[in-house]
Amino acid sequence: MKILIVDDHPLIVQGLKVALHDIDSSVEAESAGSAEQALAALDDSPSLALILLDLGVPGAEGLDLLARVRDKRPEVPVVVLSANDEREVVLSSLDAGAMGFISKRSATPVLVSALQLVLSGGVYIPPQVLAAVPPTPRPSAPLSGATPAAPGAGRRVTPGDLGLTDRQAEVLALLVEGKPNKIICRELNVSEGTVKTHVSAILRALNVGNRTQVLFALSRLGVQLPARVGRSAGG
Repeated sequence: MKILIVDDHPLIVQGLKVALHDIDSSVEAESAGSAEQALAALDDSPSLALILLDLGVPGAEGLDLLARVRDKRPEVPVVVLSANDEREVVLSSLDAGAMGFISKRSATPVLVSALQLVLSGGVYIPPQVLAAVPPTPRPSAPLSGATPAAPGAGRRVTPGDLGLTDRQAEVLALLVEGKPNKIICRELNVSEGTVKTHVSAILRALNVGNRTQVLFALSRLGVQLPARVGRSAGG
């Protein structure tokens, strides 16, 4: 499993590499210290399982690098690592396509649990930000006895527990990755009208109105998304 660390602080990079081996001893961690190096690494590493991204590396400005990374490798989940964990920064990162946000002040066990959650198809949002958001209404579909789970705890809720079909679960996974309807159509080989129907069903099942609210709902419920070929770890 290959993971790309985009950070220009050697001590942080080394600490992350150690933490990643707590997840899987076979992890191959590569690092890039600037926006230019990060974009080059995306071309050189076709089988990435995850990207850990510091928004403040040289050559990056605001969320520009995150947007470029998502555009270049939309199939790879990105987790933002930042010393600035203000609520607006977290929300902006999620809006831009990140599947998680981890403060650099987080303890190692929190970091490890958060990355395990994202690698399993979940979304990680800092508890202090999640707590500041109005509670997500109960899904319209019953959860078949499943209960929300914190990172690392018990069985996770599946899209099926929310009453979603396998195809809707695939659309949900692509939606969470920040892909627009036209790209989802192409990847799943279905019409745009069909995708819109599935997206509407997903929003109804979660009782939300947009992608960011979907992320919060998935995080609160502990939903595990289906693994896709494009997101699976490669050798």
